[in-house]
Amino acid sequence: MVTLSKIYTRTGDGGTTRLSDNSEVAKTDLRVEAYGHTDEANSAIGLAVAFGGLPDRVVEMLALIRNEIFDVGADLSTPLDPEPKWPPLRIEQRSIDRLEAWCDELQEQLPVLRSFILPGGTPAGAQLHVARTITRRAERAAWRCREEFGTDIGGINPLAITYLNRLSDLLFIMSRVANGTEAEVLWVQGTDRERPAKA
Repeated sequence: MVTLSKIYTRTGDGGTTRLSDNSEVAKTDLRVEAYGHTDEANSAIGLAVAFGGLPDRVVEMLALIRNEIFDVGADLSTPLDPEPKWPPLRIEQRSIDRLEAWCDELQEQLPVLRSFILPGGTPAGAQLHVARTITRRAERAAWRCREEFGTDIGGINPLAITYLNRLSDLLFIMSRVANGTEAEVLWVQGTDRERPAKA
């Protein structure tokens, strides 16, 4: 159980913070950056839900995802340890499988895309695009963590990275569901440039 009786502690005023295993690191540590991006993605998803207008099924999915993204942040904040003092919170394959199943479920009701989509549409749909791009940034930061710390002792759980990748895919599909085809903003290649003559 978590008890937060006081929000400010002054412990980070020296530019350091503690990971979930209580190890002290600089606030510029790549792991801190990565789990910070997951927090931002979660905030963006929360705003999309607050806008309203999302299908009930999407809201139901996002309710679980918002908790699970917090788990991703905890995972990225806990260096791998083969003999931890207590079982750490880790992303498991079943969570990724669920995201993939949800992608398939929502994709079934959508027409095949014939163009790239520009972020926009309804307020909730546009905000899901924002959440998608932040999630991609979190994934890139997590990959930098993997390059820096590896996937052995002290490293990063690779399933946390995979989760972020699948989540960004799902958020893209959710934005399409939220907007419907009538509110989708399609990319016009080259806009007002002259198209090259056919050879």
